[in-house]
Amino acid sequence: MRSEQFSYQRHQFFVEGVSLADVAKAVGTPFYAYSAADLQSRFRSYEAAFADIPHLICYSLKANSNLAVGRVLSRMGAGADIVSGGELRRALLSGFLPQNLVFSGVGKTKDELILAIRKKVRLINVESEEELRMLNDVASSLNRPAPFSLRVNPDVKAGGHPHISTGTPDNKFGVYHKNIFPLYLWAKKQRHLLPVGIQSHIGSQITRVSPFKKALAVLLDLAGRLERAGVPLELIDLGGGLGVSYNDEEPQTPVDLARILVPALKNTGLTLFLEPGRSLIAQAGILVTKVLYRKGAGPKHFVIVDAAMNDLARPALYDAFHEIVPVHRSSGTKVRVDVVGPICESGDFLAKDRLMALPRQNDLLAVLTAGAYGFSMSSQYNSRPRAAEVMVSGGRYDIVRRRETMDDLIRGESIPRGLV
Repeated sequence: MRSEQFSYQRHQFFVEGVSLADVAKAVGTPFYAYSAADLQSRFRSYEAAFADIPHLICYSLKANSNLAVGRVLSRMGAGADIVSGGELRRALLSGFLPQNLVFSGVGKTKDELILAIRKKVRLINVESEEELRMLNDVASSLNRPAPFSLRVNPDVKAGGHPHISTGTPDNKFGVYHKNIFPLYLWAKKQRHLLPVGIQSHIGSQITRVSPFKKALAVLLDLAGRLERAGVPLELIDLGGGLGVSYNDEEPQTPVDLARILVPALKNTGLTLFLEPGRSLIAQAGILVTKVLYRKGAGPKHFVIVDAAMNDLARPALYDAFHEIVPVHRSSGTKVRVDVVGPICESGDFLAKDRLMALPRQNDLLAVLTAGAYGFSMSSQYNSRPRAAEVMVSGGRYDIVRRRETMDDLIRGESIPRGLV
């Protein structure tokens, strides 16, 4: 589904005021392009929707951790949700304030907990009893406070694919809601543990807001019981997961989400944390690729392009749909094609059985709604250098990640002396 910042002008596809064909001439293909204006607009929609209650919108860095993307949002006052020590470093370099950082993740290492406490992040979302005990040991050894929430597994099923559903006992995430009460009571007795919040994250690409209402009810009930037991909390973190339209979905919006959350929270005195990722950056980004070859195999048509599953893994991993449009608009006869990449895997495709005008060799195609889990999930599989990234703002663009070189592919590797 196309963002309004991506449009045809005189038959050429533009991002804001920049021609994608011109960018391709300058930086080569494949490349990712992001619209700063689209990203800013989507963040403002969250801010406006929740203006009536205390809140913090924390961008989920795992969706797209490019420093320029982070800087656009940090300058607007956003927080960040991070899931590794590497993302913590990226968040700080992007300008996010430590007091606006939420450290999530089911397998934080001791070194990552040390780093989080030393950098004074706002909140550490703890996902198991053993992690809580490790956090206590680390905080005690540093003689520093560790503000935390327990991530509750509320037994609420949501998410657009089994691999991105996270809120049921079948998933690895969080502490089952019936088991959290004694953990908070134990933490309250520890000198360096500060139980300040409670959290859940029930999945990703959630197109209806009703599961969030169910999760909030679980958290509010637990928060009320904890307060009566002498463990008052400051905040409720409902994670992220709001979906976007890739094809014909009609996902509900931040306004719809606010409509069911704000009334329940308005008089509680609790601050709401939300951690959107996909719904901020997905439609603000596209992947541009060049047609290498076409071929027919009986009734089948293949369009072979220079982007592959190492550049955009979602179609191969989730059978995900991404709209693909020509950078130069064509009115040719439409045929059904598979758009595939150069990688030696039958699963290497960007689209299957897609109706489109058959492009010519060297034509450019734009893969839409690729800003989330595009570059961030890319790899060097088949020893392919990762793509360039550009940020567009108004009538100009900047390269915000250079294309990897052949030297980058082998950086850090060496041949043992005995084999030289």
